[in-house]
Amino acid sequence: MSKIPFDLTTWNRKEHFHHYLNTVSCRYGMTVNLDITLLRAALKKRNYKLYPAVIHLLSRCVNQHKEFRMTLDQDDQLYYFDLLNPSYTIFHTDDETFSSTWTQYDPSFPAFYQNYLDDMQQYGNNHGMLARSPREDCFDISCLPWATFTEFHLDLPDARRFLLPIFTFGKYFKQDGKILLPLSVQVHHAVCDGFHLCRFVNECQQLADQCEAWL
Repeated sequence: MSKIPFDLTTWNRKEHFHHYLNTVSCRYGMTVNLDITLLRAALKKRNYKLYPAVIHLLSRCVNQHKEFRMTLDQDDQLYYFDLLNPSYTIFHTDDETFSSTWTQYDPSFPAFYQNYLDDMQQYGNNHGMLARSPREDCFDISCLPWATFTEFHLDLPDARRFLLPIFTFGKYFKQDGKILLPLSVQVHHAVCDGFHLCRFVNECQQLADQCEAWL
């Protein structure tokens, strides 16, 4: 993991960054339905689970763009991570609590999938908020597989300078012959405009549609 200093002086978004960080601090979100019809069929054919596949898909898109990997240090110096790993929630049916864990990202899905299985075997039964020691170079994913939703809101009053994205997806559902997965994306306007967010969700959809090429 490396944090690379980001040169604000030459950034065409410098004014936007300072405005949405200091003048009008603004995190915002958008909820979309990803069409996972082809993805789910391809996963079933290969006996892969959906949860790690969606985690990998999000991780792949996050690592394609700096605006989803930016962070501030204690002195408000802007950096970006050269690579981020997914931190995600696991649910414990025995006591109805959840824990957070993470898996090392690998651009190869079969390699990542094996990393996920190994981590579940080692850490999956650990209870408490953290199933394993956290890392700085992670972004957050959570899953609500019990219900679908059209909107999801996080109230983060103390996250004014938290620049990394947060993802939440819910229970998939069938509509008009398609299988749709609700996905909520929360970002900071200081580093991510509507254009960047829309490009991100469009790339997620492209990866879902082109799943045969990476599974």
